[in-house]
Amino acid sequence: MVGFSQLRRAYVTATKYALLEQARNRLAFGLLLIFTPLWFFLFGSIISDAPVAFKLMGTGAFLQVNGHNMTVLTSGFNALTLIVGFTLYSFTRNGSRFDRRLVLSGYRQPVLMAAKVTALMGVAAFVSLVTVLIMLFFWRPTTFGIVLLGYVCAALIYGALGLLLGVLVESELVGFFLIIMISLIDTSLQAPIENPLANKRFLEYFPSYGPMQIAVSGGFTHTLPGASVALSLAWFVGFALVGLAIFWLRTRAWNGRQRNQSTAAVTA
Repeated sequence: MVGFSQLRRAYVTATKYALLEQARNRLAFGLLLIFTPLWFFLFGSIISDAPVAFKLMGTGAFLQVNGHNMTVLTSGFNALTLIVGFTLYSFTRNGSRFDRRLVLSGYRQPVLMAAKVTALMGVAAFVSLVTVLIMLFFWRPTTFGIVLLGYVCAALIYGALGLLLGVLVESELVGFFLIIMISLIDTSLQAPIENPLANKRFLEYFPSYGPMQIAVSGGFTHTLPGASVALSLAWFVGFALVGLAIFWLRTRAWNGRQRNQSTAAVTA
């Protein structure tokens, strides 16, 4: 029987290698350090300071916010969701064969699943923090911590989506296309500058709705909308659970086939 200490060592080892693999992703670092500030600059420079209305879900009240500052804030979502979604999709897809070999060798699936979620959370926190720090060169929000929380929630959701697509979609081109389209459509619809219908109720059913509510609240007020945090975490947990369930089924089925083939070879 495997003891707790053995499981802990296996989890630490799997998490360490997962984080190291993420740290080697030079493309993601390049996008984060070059693409993100460029995104802030380009979108922020073309929008004036004219006021724009934004509806807060918790109170139903409309905030009259600075259009330029609102654009800077929403531009961070565009960059953040793409980078985190790409990173987790690429990591999950490219490591699928190695994960299967680990399971075949006796590595427990729950340990690998826990390591993947830990790595996802680490990447989401790091990319969100760097994005908010870059944003400070273009605009200073009212409450830094709440804006950071909104960005982290968005990163968690799209990191979990990347994980889900990594185990579900085998074609790299299709996976990247889905992340681009889902991210751009989702985040663009939430921005009142880009979308005149941004305050309509149907947008509550989109993944970035909760994170956007959190970030806007922190950007222009001192209020933390608890309902939006709960909604964001529900999206994250939902995507993650579906992705991990598919991962578990695929590694388990592959393991079973290999064992059957090995048994047949020995019998013959």
